[in-house]
Amino acid sequence: MISHSYDELLKSKHRLAMLLFFFLNSATALFSMVYPPEGASSMPFPLVLIFGLCGAGLIFSFFSKKNYSAHLNMCSVIVGLLWGWQIAFRFAEISQTDKNYLLVSLLSIFFISAIALSDNFLAFCLHAVPSTICVIFLDDFQHIGRILFTVSLPLIGLWLHHLMLKRSDEFTRRMLSNLYSEREKFSDLSMLDPLTGLYNRRGLQNKLETLFNQASGHYVMLLDIDHFKAYNDNYGHTMGDQALVRVSAAIRDAVRSRDVVVRYGGEEFLVLMSNVKQEHAVRMAERIQNKVLGLNIPHLFNAQVSTHVTVSAGLAALEEGDFIQALGKADTSLYNAKNSGRNKIFYAWEEETVEASIQERMA
Repeated sequence: MISHSYDELLKSKHRLAMLLFFFLNSATALFSMVYPPEGASSMPFPLVLIFGLCGAGLIFSFFSKKNYSAHLNMCSVIVGLLWGWQIAFRFAEISQTDKNYLLVSLLSIFFISAIALSDNFLAFCLHAVPSTICVIFLDDFQHIGRILFTVSLPLIGLWLHHLMLKRSDEFTRRMLSNLYSEREKFSDLSMLDPLTGLYNRRGLQNKLETLFNQASGHYVMLLDIDHFKAYNDNYGHTMGDQALVRVSAAIRDAVRSRDVVVRYGGEEFLVLMSNVKQEHAVRMAERIQNKVLGLNIPHLFNAQVSTHVTVSAGLAALEEGDFIQALGKADTSLYNAKNSGRNKIFYAWEEETVEASIQERMA
């Protein structure tokens, strides 16, 4: 995305260069028509052609948002050839009255190229070289050393400028690529719980966006460590953190790699299972419960249930993509499991069946 934005910036830069190129050429052509040299025609055909083409190109480029950087080289060589034609045409008219016309014309062309095409060395050459060759031939090679020196300085300077810009562009792209990688890394980190390494709620939300593209058979399970406040109060928060880390690892090991395990609250976890049948979801919930109990983490203040850390769980089916509804059912089942003595798993569909049966009896 960042690379794409940088390419868009370069595209805008090339468009501005195209606008400036057309503007300077059309303005120079107009000035030459309004103030022609003494004894010269005011509207020679090459000059009119340059003004018309560049004026039309200016208007078209101004209203168009397309990327015309690929056409800049072609426009440069066409306009450059027209300027060479114009210099030859005008020189035939005033060669006896203005001895400096060739040098002034060449400097004018280089001025336009340097201003508009400083970031495009090839376009600069294509625009300036036709006029340079024309001037050398029209001068009968009498001042070729002076002309070449006049031409070579801006060419060398622009070539060096082009190399620096190229290196700067490569450096900028590398920096943007590194920044994008760092942003992705920090984005991933921001979706993880720093203590357990499980997904946090933001990570869950990110996973939910892609979950429903998978096959059906989704289940939501909420788990809560039994009497965890008592564990923290009596064993200390450092031991509590260690217990959380071990329990989270046990939950993650008990499920499949495709399932999403989330630290949903302080001592509460959420497991999002996809593409699984109901009996497999039930077995997975039982496996998690046994894995946690098998950690043998001492918890003497859980004596009514066990002398080790245990978890209670509520499991609900996720139907028609309604995660909020499934979460509410799983939460209700978890609440009932804790109120029924803890270290139990309650299933939302069983509770719904019992509740429907009771309502039928009452009816």
